[in-house]
Amino acid sequence: MPSDTVPPHTPMLDRVRLPADLRNWSLDQLQQLAKDLRAELVDAVSGTGGHLGASLGVIELTIAIHHLFDTPTDRLIWDVGHQAYPHKILTGRRDRIRTIRQGGGLSGFTKRSESEFDPFGTAHSSTSISAGLGMAVARDLLGRDNRVIAVIGDGAMSAGMAYEAMNNAGSMPNRLIVILNDNDMSIAPPVGAMSKYLVRLLASKPFHALREVGRSVADLLPSPFRAAAGRAEEFARTYLTGGTLFEELGFYYVGPVDGHDLTHLLPVLRNVRDWDNPGPVLVHVRTRKGHGYAPAEAAPDRYHGVVKFDPVTGTQAKATPAAPSYTGVFADALIKAAEADPTVVAITAAMPTGTGLDKFQRRFPTRTFDVGIAEQHAVTFAAGMATEGLKPVCAIYSTFLQRGYDQVVHDVALQSLPVRFAIDRAGLVGADGATHAGSFDIGYLGALPGMVLMAAADEAELVRMVATALAIDDRPSAFRFPRGEGVGVPLPETLSPLEVGRGRVLREGTEAAILSFGTRLGAALEAAESLAAMGVSVTVADARFCRPLDTDLVARLAREHRCLITIEEGAIGGFASHVLHHLAVEGLLDRGLAVRPMVLPDLYLDHDTPQRQYEQAGLSARHIVSTVLSALGRANLRLVRE
Repeated sequence: MPSDTVPPHTPMLDRVRLPADLRNWSLDQLQQLAKDLRAELVDAVSGTGGHLGASLGVIELTIAIHHLFDTPTDRLIWDVGHQAYPHKILTGRRDRIRTIRQGGGLSGFTKRSESEFDPFGTAHSSTSISAGLGMAVARDLLGRDNRVIAVIGDGAMSAGMAYEAMNNAGSMPNRLIVILNDNDMSIAPPVGAMSKYLVRLLASKPFHALREVGRSVADLLPSPFRAAAGRAEEFARTYLTGGTLFEELGFYYVGPVDGHDLTHLLPVLRNVRDWDNPGPVLVHVRTRKGHGYAPAEAAPDRYHGVVKFDPVTGTQAKATPAAPSYTGVFADALIKAAEADPTVVAITAAMPTGTGLDKFQRRFPTRTFDVGIAEQHAVTFAAGMATEGLKPVCAIYSTFLQRGYDQVVHDVALQSLPVRFAIDRAGLVGADGATHAGSFDIGYLGALPGMVLMAAADEAELVRMVATALAIDDRPSAFRFPRGEGVGVPLPETLSPLEVGRGRVLREGTEAAILSFGTRLGAALEAAESLAAMGVSVTVADARFCRPLDTDLVARLAREHRCLITIEEGAIGGFASHVLHHLAVEGLLDRGLAVRPMVLPDLYLDHDTPQRQYEQAGLSARHIVSTVLSALGRANLRLVRE
């Protein structure tokens, strides 16, 4: 509920069209720009919702980088891209910032097709150092002289990929600047004025030169003295800055730097920019999520991602849900199961709130494991638990489980280990767009021998699928469910498992059959009502399982109807492929059955509301009606009726 106050007064920001406009500004001007930019960001996001806390935390850092570096010639990568709202405002997109995450508007992440100032898309985390190193190598091979800067959040540094990239970069001569935006974990927090002085000294050219001289002199000393000198330097830098880990990986470490103090930040980044020595450097910047906006500072977790809010009070306009969310239903069912079974444990990869496991954690703190942004580790960690008789439930978004696919195959499925995958955000997800859509899990999990793969049609079915997965103890299983509210059906009081590999028929008809996998079932039933009004008799069934497929149900629908429509919230190669394969192998297509698979279109759908996305995808009730009529050869029936 945005306030009715007038837009903020932003005289310095009004002078910025592109980063080049602030290159020659004074410190006072840049500090005023930071105030203006913070006010603009709060006002804009209050009207659209979006990622607020992380973006507020990098206001000064964003200004400092664009002031000192020649972007976009100098490549700037934000990791994760949800902290790039200030960057978007300063790079020619201020006039569209109030469209962010809206249909047809700006993406909530960096996006190459959106601006030349976004050299790399980063909606999944921990990719910036790898991409930046690739850009740096390309630059040097092509004889260019631009700089490459990767800004990576401390959460993103919890993923193994970041360290793989650092290990590689540290062994190479290519110049790369990595800025660690540390806004949560305390690697080595700055301590007062002395720390600031030491950081500026460590980052200065004289200190850099002095350090190299010291190393040269140490090389002339006898071996015991040389070793002692090396240990003394390492101890000093570890004690003062905590940079040994990064230096062991081959980076020259500078920091920690106060990321909200431009008098501190500018000289450090200027010196780093102007160094001409080979190899990578890491600048450790300490920031605070929500900095400069009191409500976000007080509750950084609640202001990480926000809905519309009053910019004066910070009060978020959260509507009263008509039904419980699928995520909440999953969490409650898992808690209920864990109360009866002490071997049930839950694992998440840095998304306890998003997956509902924060509720489970409050009830079972010693049986909940947040492993950080490390999906590969999460999967194999769960596999290890399963070998010892625990019942691990790995709650990971569909789009993030992609990052641990090899582990799902090799460490879980190949060994028939009973790891249960709770796949949240299945299907289209609205404002987060294509990067977070759960489009591919049916295909990539459905291909695995032995995998039990389910999709909940409503929240009651989800409860039963939680029970089903926990009852399966000889192979892996997965159940998928969407973002958002359920449909409002009553929830079962007991956790009774489904019969594995058995679907259900909800409506009997004679001419056409609609076989749904997932929450498009509601649209299928709506379409059947519309078709009945046109005189078309339709059967509607809920497959429940993709693997093992209910072949008896599929055969019955094929034999008793003229056409069969399958519908799913997934890409080509998913549920429909399993159905068609069975129909072909069993000769059920030989009698002229018309089959029409309805899947997500072969493209990446941009951010919008889920309802509009499913309209664009051609998976709404009206599209089902059209598909049935076309398959029956009665495409003009609707026009006659209307």
